[in-house]
Amino acid sequence: MTVEYQRRLEKHYDELKWLYCELYPNGQGRFEELCASMEQWYKERNKKWKALDRKREKQKNWYKSQKMLGMMLYIDAFADNISGLEEKLDYLKACNVNYLHLMPFLATPKGKSDGGYAVADYRTVQPSLGTMEDLAALSEKCHDQGMSLCMDFVMNHTSEDHEWAKRALAGEKEYQDRYFFFDNYDIPSEYEKTCPQVFPTTAPGNFTWREDCHKFVMTTFYPYQWDLNYANPVVFNEMVNNMLYLVNQGIDIVRIDAVPYIWKQLGTTCRNLPQVHTIVRMMRMITEIVCPGVLLLGEVVMEPEKVVPYFGTLEKPECHMLYNVTTMASTWHTIATADTRLLKHQMDIVTRLPKDYVFLNYLRCHDDIGWGLDYEWLKQFGIAEAPHKKYLNDYFRGYVEGSDARGELYNDDPVLQDARLCGTTASLCGLEAAGFEQNEEKTAQAIQRIEMLNAYLFIQSGIPVIYSGDEIGQVNDYSYKESEDYDRRSDSRYIHRGHFRWDLEPAKDKKGTVQNRIFASMKKMEELKFKYRPFDGEADVWTEETYDTALLCVCRKSGNEMVTGIFNFSNEDRTAWIDMGEFTWKDLFTGEKRVLRGVPVPARGYAWYYRKWD
Repeated sequence: MTVEYQRRLEKHYDELKWLYCELYPNGQGRFEELCASMEQWYKERNKKWKALDRKREKQKNWYKSQKMLGMMLYIDAFADNISGLEEKLDYLKACNVNYLHLMPFLATPKGKSDGGYAVADYRTVQPSLGTMEDLAALSEKCHDQGMSLCMDFVMNHTSEDHEWAKRALAGEKEYQDRYFFFDNYDIPSEYEKTCPQVFPTTAPGNFTWREDCHKFVMTTFYPYQWDLNYANPVVFNEMVNNMLYLVNQGIDIVRIDAVPYIWKQLGTTCRNLPQVHTIVRMMRMITEIVCPGVLLLGEVVMEPEKVVPYFGTLEKPECHMLYNVTTMASTWHTIATADTRLLKHQMDIVTRLPKDYVFLNYLRCHDDIGWGLDYEWLKQFGIAEAPHKKYLNDYFRGYVEGSDARGELYNDDPVLQDARLCGTTASLCGLEAAGFEQNEEKTAQAIQRIEMLNAYLFIQSGIPVIYSGDEIGQVNDYSYKESEDYDRRSDSRYIHRGHFRWDLEPAKDKKGTVQNRIFASMKKMEELKFKYRPFDGEADVWTEETYDTALLCVCRKSGNEMVTGIFNFSNEDRTAWIDMGEFTWKDLFTGEKRVLRGVPVPARGYAWYYRKWD
């Protein structure tokens, strides 16, 4: 055992053993097996990654840099395969991207992949995308260009085609114990009393009957995704081994998919249970021992009070980063209502959290938009959940007068009067409809709205992440409806998972084109964000009252420098009734200088005002 590894192990050994043996009371032997495998993964970690680990150990806040900018993409949609992606790295550099989230790329069965979230083999890349050697080569090239790689680690469930599942179906008790198998419906029926359904219309219930083995198996998401039983220490150990194998290929950020679901307990909702936090805390310590340069990103698509605990505490941290899902949904609510009060309330909650807590902020991603807003808070304005969800879905499908948005529903549940929404940023902002009508005025308005949202995205606390295609204003892709693959054809999320439009990409450099106007404005915002000190991760961030519900004012201050951002979510010219004293501020986009008192803001307008003092 090297001195370096010994030092890291000693720092966490007592707590790791305590938590493991508390979770698995008879697990002393399994714990020793885990420790042995951890040391082996450390030994197998190549010199380049070990050197990066040491560098990041000294610079613990490296991922909090104001120069962090992410992009998420599907390898096949962006560049066909991993080798093709490697050839496109120059484009990503031109986008200022240094955090690249690769959507699921591990082996999944054709037709039952759930977009790659039904993993059949954690040690194999989907053959159509390449090999594990290709992934390792890509990570080398990315790191040479200062780019970190993020991947999805699907640990709540495996595909029914996974080796464990196949052996379980064959009757091997050892492998059935890695899942939740039941001979009859007695116990599953007890689970169903308290455990909500994730997809009640497309995948009702939490269990699936398997005629081939005459048993029920727990399938929270889809019938072909079998929930893993983390009460079995073998499952935890083996999944940790899979994670460490993958990070040793050069992965920097492990996105833990569906993390709130990973512990199941009869009589509960099987969500956010204390044991989940024990598991995530152990994963954090394991990475700090074996590969301290690696980050954990938690996917927790829930309200803030359930999201924040996944950071852990400052003394015993869990995830390094979490998604700012609620702010994203609240942003689109604000577009539809031109009322910023909920968004301001949401930001005030986030900005009061410790600065060690890092959120990933985004406008759109691979998934649908769920309207999980703070309806208790919205009640004071006479807003009820069911009718408001319907209004939002109608607005973003263009069914409300004055709306040029174009989106589609996902998982429409007429009984619960609930549905989620799909669509690209550009289409939801009206660019698709404007193009269809060949209406230049509407096109300009859509671009203004997109620019305003990006300016707001870049001023938030945390790391901005762009969804591939948004940087050139890519609109909805309806070709999924003609796919030969039924699962794809019936899944409206593929409306925003289309292929990257490389035929439109050159237009980003041609002045005056739609692509150029969006790309150039984003690049300007990125460069300003990288340059000015108030965008630092340690800056103080807060909102100011504008006395106009259509306007949002966000302030960032670091040392003797400050940026004030103002955003108009309405289609009318407005005035921000703020009062920042007699000081002169500079508009970072136009160079205009003015006193920030009674500031006019055009429809869909935005500004970043900057001031520095002695």
